[in-house]
Amino acid sequence: MKKGQSHLPDSVRWENGRLVILDQSELPIKVVYKELTCLDEVWEAIRQLEVRGAPAIGITVGYGICLATLNSKADSYEELWAEFQKNAAYLASSRPTAVNLFWALDRMSNKVQEMKGKAVSEIKQGLLAEADRIKEENDDLCRRIAENGFPLIKECTGVLTHCNAGPIATASQYGTALGPLILAHESGIPVKVYADETRPLNQGSRLTAWELQQIGVDVALICDNMAAAVMAQGRVQAVLVGCDRVACNGDVANKIGTYGVAILAKEHGIPFYVAGPTSSFDFSAQSGADIVIEERNPAEVTCGFGRRTAPEGIGVYNPAFDVTPAKYVTAFITEAGVIRPPFIDGLRKLTEKHL
Repeated sequence: MKKGQSHLPDSVRWENGRLVILDQSELPIKVVYKELTCLDEVWEAIRQLEVRGAPAIGITVGYGICLATLNSKADSYEELWAEFQKNAAYLASSRPTAVNLFWALDRMSNKVQEMKGKAVSEIKQGLLAEADRIKEENDDLCRRIAENGFPLIKECTGVLTHCNAGPIATASQYGTALGPLILAHESGIPVKVYADETRPLNQGSRLTAWELQQIGVDVALICDNMAAAVMAQGRVQAVLVGCDRVACNGDVANKIGTYGVAILAKEHGIPFYVAGPTSSFDFSAQSGADIVIEERNPAEVTCGFGRRTAPEGIGVYNPAFDVTPAKYVTAFITEAGVIRPPFIDGLRKLTEKHL
């Protein structure tokens, strides 16, 4: 594959007035594109993980607000603004942990308020232009994350990752956590990726393994409980994961199981890198204790993919994310640069400079 090329489909796009997503819940069996025609369908697509990954969710939310606004019958700014606030609150209820969802809503909200006094038709077009900017900026920042992370892994023969933070999770060419690995592949540097399956919904096996295989990256799928053995055998020299929300002290909310991988990495002396855009940093959260953790349907654990694997009536605890304390993080890889401890100062300086 030549540098700059990708075999992966764009997972979120606005096409001739239509919002089209790659339905990630159908992968890897089928590649299905789905048109979302109303706000309820956008909410459902996010909630049911048809679209997932913090950046991809943010892009979808931006276009979802456009979808509702373009169909609005409001004939004044006041009516349009009232509808916007109602629609934004509704979308905000779809998933509570990924901060990019709220970041995108804030950007769209600010755009509406900036255009107060303009004609309703002009505001609608302004919102669509803002959603386009969010997607375009995301393409650029994912490339910069890949470039900033590349020097950290280019000497590695093996890297372990958890969940999915690649192109389809970001609607971009490189993704976040997988970006440096894809860039290494494009540069002719062979790095083997060990992908945790990521139970209970198997994002690692269904999505990460699939997209790396499509690109041509050397990937081996492992069960979640194999990570320690793989590390002990010396097969990996770094761990690279994404993030859904980062508190200002460096605590990281990411897919359930990330915390355990971080502990294992520290025990084996392996650097643990977290890749993500600066929009995933939540400076209103002082620590991981301030991050709301989404709990999901027990059936995801007891009846995974339609087959019952637990007794009827069994109690289930099914958090979608866990919080990895900052002490386990070697560095953050962002579009603004690599941030090392102490994280409070480093995060603020780099993000303020970039933003």
